[in-house]
Amino acid sequence: MTETGKPVPEVAEDLGINETALASWVSRAKRAEKATPEDQDALTARLTAENAALKKENKELGMERDVLKRCMVLWVKQLRRTRPPWPGRSAATGPSTTSRTPSRAAPWA
Repeated sequence: MTETGKPVPEVAEDLGINETALASWVSRAKRAEKATPEDQDALTARLTAENAALKKENKELGMERDVLKRCMVLWVKQLRRTRPPWPGRSAATGPSTTSRTPSRAAPWA
């Protein structure tokens, strides 16, 4: 292309990418080279503002995730305190092994 003198389709094939995508990237690069310092400053300012907004959103989403995790933990704890244990299980020890007879025992046990 610009350095090698190869046509876009040939370079796209060598790289294993879509010809249209490569042509778009080359076009953007050429426009960026021609951009004035004011254009570059405006782009930098826009990207800086966008980056700050995304960081803020990311922080908020992280806090929301942490709150939801904590709510789930509290909900499960509340369920364990208020729900009667399942048949064959005690709340303190978990699954009961005394009620199982040899005929009902799992073959791998």
